[in-house]
Amino acid sequence: MIEIRKSRIEELDCLMDVFEQGRRIMRQSGNMLQWTGNYPSRDIITTDIANGNSYVCVAEDGSIAGTFAFIPGKDPTYARIYQGEWLDDIRPYATIHRLASAGNHKGVAAACLDWCYAQVPNLRADTHRDNHILQHILAKHGFRYCGIIYLLNGDERLAYQKVALP
Repeated sequence: MIEIRKSRIEELDCLMDVFEQGRRIMRQSGNMLQWTGNYPSRDIITTDIANGNSYVCVAEDGSIAGTFAFIPGKDPTYARIYQGEWLDDIRPYATIHRLASAGNHKGVAAACLDWCYAQVPNLRADTHRDNHILQHILAKHGFRYCGIIYLLNGDERLAYQKVALP
């Protein structure tokens, strides 16, 4: 079983190690272009922690098995969607960003997605076109592909949403 809790600033080095492992997993699966240029940086993760948006997935042995950002409220990069539409563009939503696994425990992504959906049953996420692992995980957990969004730096991302029926 995996427990979800807020990250602590004293865990920053461990979180950065988890992100490095996430990059390795991406590269091994052929995703060479996502999370380049030192992304996510220590500053971004420090800000996530300070804002209360950074979470860890803690394994039964007490180790940090994964991490993610859970951000309720409107995300400016999701204001416009191309070649599709959001399933629900009316009700409030939360966004999952920077999901990474340390690679040493099973079920990290499932625990994250289930926990987030229990908090806000209208979730959005995006990923790089080459991140076939996350695309598969999102689809497996009920997320539907909605279209394309562009990050603030102009990079394209595939956008997904999971909503509870009204």
